[in-house]
Amino acid sequence: MTGEPTLAVVGATGAVGAVLLQMLSQHADVWGDIRLIASPRRTGRSRVVRGEEAEVLPLTEEALDGVQVAIFAVPDEVAARWAPIAAAKGAVVVDGSAAFRMDPAVPLVVPEVNPHALRLRPRGIIASPHCTTLAMIVAVGALHAEFGLRELILSTYQAVSGAGHAGIEALRGQTKLVADTELGTRPGDVRRAVGDDTGPFPAPIALNVVPWSGSVAADGWSSEELMLRDETRKILDRPKLPVAATCVRVPVVTTHSLSVHARFENELTIARAHEILATAPGVVLFDDPDAGDFPTPADAVGTDPAWVGRVRRSMDDPQALELFVCADNLRKGAALNAAQIAEAVAAELVTSEPL
Repeated sequence: MTGEPTLAVVGATGAVGAVLLQMLSQHADVWGDIRLIASPRRTGRSRVVRGEEAEVLPLTEEALDGVQVAIFAVPDEVAARWAPIAAAKGAVVVDGSAAFRMDPAVPLVVPEVNPHALRLRPRGIIASPHCTTLAMIVAVGALHAEFGLRELILSTYQAVSGAGHAGIEALRGQTKLVADTELGTRPGDVRRAVGDDTGPFPAPIALNVVPWSGSVAADGWSSEELMLRDETRKILDRPKLPVAATCVRVPVVTTHSLSVHARFENELTIARAHEILATAPGVVLFDDPDAGDFPTPADAVGTDPAWVGRVRRSMDDPQALELFVCADNLRKGAALNAAQIAEAVAAELVTSEPL
């Protein structure tokens, strides 16, 4: 093609869409026209992108005409219907939903980890992983490239914004209810203050942690725990990699965290692990516990990288590493990864050379 490609942002009025528009205004400008699209009930509005007001168009087939790259930041069912339509019209679709992540004909891409997969898109669709996977996979992928990953055990600490606006409102509302109640030390005080309205969570989230995220899957696992397993295997191209996850929701608004136990094929040293993490794209190493330096959601929120700390070699296994990682689930966990994929595709289209 000649000239800069036309980009469509589908879901431009949502939370992830808003962050995407910020990034498109901040990143190097590789786009010609940028078309903002949303559901019909959200049209008639305008949003600022690249310093200018742009009208939000309704999602129709006509709105997708002439689009070379389309980022979808929409619910699964919307992506499942409309992403193939956009692809059939000639667009390369970057989809942030779960609709196509495990489709064998759709690559699941993290540019810092498996950029080679971008060229393998027979359906014209590229999937971006779940925000929890993205919080840890850049750091784990860098270590895997050096030491060879053999096993992964994860515990997540997921922010309420991962459940959407309803999750944020539930935390705020429940926190106010609890604050207005004189809590004692009796069992059930928080539950009594909150009542039955726990929002999108199965238990109160204020002053609490909830060891569940997702829907019920087989044998006591949750859908998000299995998702972490499946997505990690696909991104790293290790289909039989042992992965076990326990997903926990915590009373944090934005930024997911994970505790990671990773076992590798080769013996490692902390010095070499630090060197890899300190130089890995998309990673900030923040690891000096003696000085009180280790990552927390308050450090990572509003930033793009994954923050890594508490890096330790296992006391009982010289081939295993323990670490703690945080990443903003609306930035690298959603908008940034999609933007990075789209920008890589734009470069390919402009040069007419495969990635």
